[in-house]
Amino acid sequence: MSIVDAPRFHCCGAEETIRIGFIGPLSGGNAQQGLGARNGFLLAIEQANAAGFPFKIEGVVMDDASDPQTGVAAALKLLNDSAVVAAIGHWNSSVALATIPVFQRYSTPFIVWGAISPKITEQNLSFVTRVTPTLVNENAPFAAWLAKDLGAKKIAIVSDTTDYGQANTQWFGKFFTEAGGEIISTDAVPAGTTDFRAILTRLAGLAPDALYFGGVIAEAGILRKQMAELGLNVPLVGISGFYDPEFIAIAGEAADGTMVSYPKSASNPKIDKLMADYEARNFAEPTSPYTKYAFDAANILFEVIKAHGIQDKEMLAKAIREIKYEGVLGTTSFDAQGQTQLPVEIEIKEVKNGAWATR
Repeated sequence: MSIVDAPRFHCCGAEETIRIGFIGPLSGGNAQQGLGARNGFLLAIEQANAAGFPFKIEGVVMDDASDPQTGVAAALKLLNDSAVVAAIGHWNSSVALATIPVFQRYSTPFIVWGAISPKITEQNLSFVTRVTPTLVNENAPFAAWLAKDLGAKKIAIVSDTTDYGQANTQWFGKFFTEAGGEIISTDAVPAGTTDFRAILTRLAGLAPDALYFGGVIAEAGILRKQMAELGLNVPLVGISGFYDPEFIAIAGEAADGTMVSYPKSASNPKIDKLMADYEARNFAEPTSPYTKYAFDAANILFEVIKAHGIQDKEMLAKAIREIKYEGVLGTTSFDAQGQTQLPVEIEIKEVKNGAWATR
């Protein structure tokens, strides 16, 4: 898919213009996640410019289409623009893992707003940080909840073959077993798989209490629909990778009963203001779960740029690692590898009567 440049938003009154990049899925099955995050990014820019930021900020928005090759092309296009000071990006872990070496090579600060593979920050690339928790942080409490609260004893795992899927299989399996449950089967399929019937027919004979899916939106919707068609009447469960209205649109009536974990939102005046400002801005798209992460990621960049200027990008990257930022997520700080240290508390989202609801 093609790379998309969004209009560059700015306001008058600043002497020097800088550009801040955004990369995420703006097309394809994961677009709602990226569009909501993009709008949070643009809102942060508009508010900074209106508040008299010392530079005029232009946002440069690129589509990665949830594809690593497209993501790398977008990153290179951004980084070949000398006015780009820093960037935020990615919902898909496979895309982030492809682009972060590029940002490191170009010595450009980059904050991940969505992708949750542990490998992203385990590499400890000095120019890369992440404001979202890892999938490890979600899988641990979710596995315990399934075993102890839901009472699931036997679970089958189906994941995609990406790093995200493989890590979900590894960590969920570990935590569910430690919680006293049993993993009775594991299957891995390529991203983009549309026919799960052979796997599901075999799993029906194993009588699992639930089926854990370690992939994302489109495949999850297809999987759930085919579970219903084959009479595999057990819950589909997973972490937040398919917590999206599009999952329900694909699965249809079969979506009901699906349960996922999701990092519990902070409750504070700043997030309330973000939601009100977003609504007043009248974006064409609704918020996504990642709007707030992109909003804080952008504002962290603005805070360090305001404090240190734009000449020394290594200093900016170091300042990001050292920041203690009070934002819509709460108090964000980073560990020695650039991973957010925000504590993670999950809530359970369940599809009821065709809509996601807190269980």
